[in-house]
Amino acid sequence: MIEDHELYKLFKAESEEHLARLDDGLLRLEKTPTDQALLEEVFRESHSLKGAARMLGLGKIETAAHSLESIFNAARKGETPLMPDVIEHMNVALIDLRQHVQDALSGEPSPTPTEFADTAPPLQVDVNAADAPPATDTPPPLVPPFDDPIDHSTTPPETGSQLAGNKPAGGQVAGDAAEGVQAVSGVTREKPTPAIAEPFHIDTVRVETGKLDDLLTQVGELSVIQGRAQHRLTLMEELLEQWTVLERSRRKRGARVSVRHEPENGAPARFGSLLKQARNGLFDDNARMESTVHLLEDQVRGLRLLPLSTVFALFPRMVRDLAKEQGKQAELVIEGGDITVDKRILEEMKDPLMHLIRNAIDHGIELPAERKRLGKPRSATVRLSASRDNANVVLLVQDDGRGLDTAAIRQEAKKRGLNDEVTLAAMSPAQLQQMIFTPGFTTSTYVTELSGRGVGLDVVRVNVERMKGSIQLESAGGQGLKVLLRLPLSVSATQLLLASAGDGLFGLPVESVYTSRRVRKEDVFTLEGHLAIMLDGQAVISARLADLLELPAVDRATPDVMACIVLQVGDERLGLLADDLLAEEEVVPKPLGPPLRRVRNVSALAMLGNGKICAVLNPADLLRTAHKTGVAARSEGHEILREAAKPAVLLAEDSALIRAMEKRILEDGGYEVVAAVDGVDALNALGSRSFAAVVSDIMMPNMDGLTLTARIRAEPRYKELPVILVTSLASDEDKRRGLDVGANAYIPKPTFDQRVLLDTLKRLVVT
Repeated sequence: MIEDHELYKLFKAESEEHLARLDDGLLRLEKTPTDQALLEEVFRESHSLKGAARMLGLGKIETAAHSLESIFNAARKGETPLMPDVIEHMNVALIDLRQHVQDALSGEPSPTPTEFADTAPPLQVDVNAADAPPATDTPPPLVPPFDDPIDHSTTPPETGSQLAGNKPAGGQVAGDAAEGVQAVSGVTREKPTPAIAEPFHIDTVRVETGKLDDLLTQVGELSVIQGRAQHRLTLMEELLEQWTVLERSRRKRGARVSVRHEPENGAPARFGSLLKQARNGLFDDNARMESTVHLLEDQVRGLRLLPLSTVFALFPRMVRDLAKEQGKQAELVIEGGDITVDKRILEEMKDPLMHLIRNAIDHGIELPAERKRLGKPRSATVRLSASRDNANVVLLVQDDGRGLDTAAIRQEAKKRGLNDEVTLAAMSPAQLQQMIFTPGFTTSTYVTELSGRGVGLDVVRVNVERMKGSIQLESAGGQGLKVLLRLPLSVSATQLLLASAGDGLFGLPVESVYTSRRVRKEDVFTLEGHLAIMLDGQAVISARLADLLELPAVDRATPDVMACIVLQVGDERLGLLADDLLAEEEVVPKPLGPPLRRVRNVSALAMLGNGKICAVLNPADLLRTAHKTGVAARSEGHEILREAAKPAVLLAEDSALIRAMEKRILEDGGYEVVAAVDGVDALNALGSRSFAAVVSDIMMPNMDGLTLTARIRAEPRYKELPVILVTSLASDEDKRRGLDVGANAYIPKPTFDQRVLLDTLKRLVVT
């Protein structure tokens, strides 16, 4: 046990790094045992770990690390060739070393593991180091290469027996070829009951000193703003005193004092000057505070970003050991490990990736003999890769095994009563394949330590959706399975589209929103038992949000115009009919705690800027709820109606964020929007087609909104074209200038309300 807390933390972080590099080095040495540079690398790692253990008086760790160091030393000198039995011995020694480190960190020795009959033979190595501790004659016992963290309800098997069914010679379960299931091969042996795996947590994050310097700079900036705020407080106290003077004067005279007629004491003029000074100061401080906080937020988020290799490095040994135990040959290919994501994404994705890779080895890939018969390489390839896609990371787990058997999935779903035969027959292959994520679903006919219990893939779905991600499957019979996990790079904050339904307020993650618009009551029709709307010439099933959430009925008539949010979940879309769309807001979702950890259709709660609590909805759950009465057939074969032509609006705005927000507002209002980045771009677009109106900012590069309006009015053909200026310039003089150049309306951004813009357009645009 390490008593000193600081030394404990340092040793924990350092030992984890050494063990990870040793593990990776041994896996690479299996393929290139003569790589001298690699031998030097693993020798240094074991030597460094031994030295750290010696400094702390951790004798068992020192002895175990020295044992590995001696083998590496003999190999680098050419005295002990790294034959397979030698490498196997080192793998066993590394397991023993890792266990000693865990014992030292936990302060409790682990129970003696059960010894197996196929323990690696003793290996004699000449120890030359002068400070070497006595070497043991017998290597440590071989412990299981991994524990099963999935399910622990199954009792340990009896010695020499299988968990279900009798196993013929050669390791193949009778009848498993027809079912597409592979048995565990190798010598049957008794194993201890798997221990419950501990959650994967990243407790230590290394930070570059430059990043800390940047944080310190921003904290210093906040201190300056805090000092300025104290000055504003003093100014406010003086304003309050001046106001008191004015009030006393008013009471004495029996009438309100006009600031335009300054009395002898000059109090009103003094009050107005102080008020203007306070307003300007607060405006500057607010802008400075906003910029500093945003920068500080970005930098703190950056500290939480870690490379995916932190998790990816856990799987090569798991694949090696699992394939070896099952008599299979498999190689794990890793790509994109340098991509950084939020620490929480790494912690939450460890189990899903583990389940997917185990499933690929256990169910996906075939035995070498069968692969050879099918014309495949004897060694299977399991690919784990990552790539960036805008603000998301896409994780791929792919194997070249047998793929998914849709017929077996359909049969199991029918047997479990998940759907009736007619509904199952109408399902597409993609919809059938998604059923493997149903809790308890399995097509395996027997149970092993790793699979057949119908758990694991449900963990994948739940964890991915908790991280606001999505899952997509691609599989063809005999060609393997590809699983795509799409996840945000960071989950500390999320952008919500707020909608109202019933008497409640609800948020939808914007990354799941395909589009939003307003639809008339007559635009909603019924398609095979589902509400539907037309989108891009195709029918999209829809549902009232209040119905999906089972909200209490509100005694009110269905409005003539409803808000519709179209969600995109994988390859499917769902239209949500809500009472109104309110705004977008960035929030920090708070996951539900017990006993509400898993509430259907709700993933978290969030506090909005106005102090109200908002439920963050789960798009995948909403889609499943909409489908609960059966799977809606595709719209092919049904008459497709064309949408009525929408009036087109030209939007000129240089800010990408504001442009996107205004575009969404206009599209929700039923307009087609063509966006331009400045006045020049808008003029070019204006000549390409006809528009019903122009909505423009004033402050833009290249050509501002006033010049753009004047140029539009100079063209006789645009004489009647409505022009609306939406700008942060809110003074009376600014408004006068806008109207003088020919604008039909002027909407200041400080008081901007989307309803004002839509009402103004409705009044100006002739449809």
